[in-house]
Amino acid sequence: MEFYRILSATLLSLLFLTCNASNSKLFREYIGAESNSMKLSDVPINSKVEFHFILAFAIDYTDDNHPSPTNGKFNVFWETNHLGPGQIGSFKGSNSNVKIAVSLGGDSVGSGKAFFAPKSKTSWVQNGVSSLTYMINKYHIDGIDIDYEHFKASPEMFAECIGQLITILKKSGTISFASIAPYEEINSHYLALWRKYGHVIDYVNFQFYAYHKLSVSHFISNFKKQASNYEGGQLLASFESGGGGGLKPANGFFEACNELKDQGKLGGIFIWCAEESKNKGFQYEKKSQDLLAA
Repeated sequence: MEFYRILSATLLSLLFLTCNASNSKLFREYIGAESNSMKLSDVPINSKVEFHFILAFAIDYTDDNHPSPTNGKFNVFWETNHLGPGQIGSFKGSNSNVKIAVSLGGDSVGSGKAFFAPKSKTSWVQNGVSSLTYMINKYHIDGIDIDYEHFKASPEMFAECIGQLITILKKSGTISFASIAPYEEINSHYLALWRKYGHVIDYVNFQFYAYHKLSVSHFISNFKKQASNYEGGQLLASFESGGGGGLKPANGFFEACNELKDQGKLGGIFIWCAEESKNKGFQYEKKSQDLLAA
């Protein structure tokens, strides 16, 4: 009798682990921030993964020589030479596993920082919904990514503005998914958003490359820490293909991803960015997608 009790408990534990595994075949890559010659077709795409291109960036600033905040009226700041409505629509029509997101904010605009600087919650949200709805429909965009990194507003104001923006765009059917792109130093703003509006956020593009340097063990430890911070979220592993910090592909990134995958914790992989990967022949894009698809 005791044997069957132990066996039943073991089977239930295995079932629990299986049901709570969060491995995903989601691959995401930022594009459009650093070159006007990049094409979507330049990047290799594995048909066995879900592939998201993330346009970088749309910013609620004027697009003149001296950009200034517009209180939620977003303008296109990614390079549109090969990333215009026609190219995006055609590419999506030929690649059924590809979706397009647009990232909001980013680190800089012109020669200065891109600040989240609403005049009021109501007016910022109204302007954001209107300007983004137009942009999303025009450019055949499926979702948005929140990547503000500098703030002239409290965590609570950020949470309400962004949370309401995502909620309204989802309810109207304008977008089908949303992600956030935090890192350690700005977690207070993003955790305030997550605590109240985590239920409308689909993916967490945590910028692990914002750490100075990580070993495999430190990467996994930090990954689990952020999984706890953003409990219930789909957390992606990440690196910067042009260098930067974090854990680099040549120093154990894929080893760490395989370990996380073995534990059922790998919510996907994202890379900053396509332009920096091009001169490397997109070798890490191929390897990342092969790992996810296996």
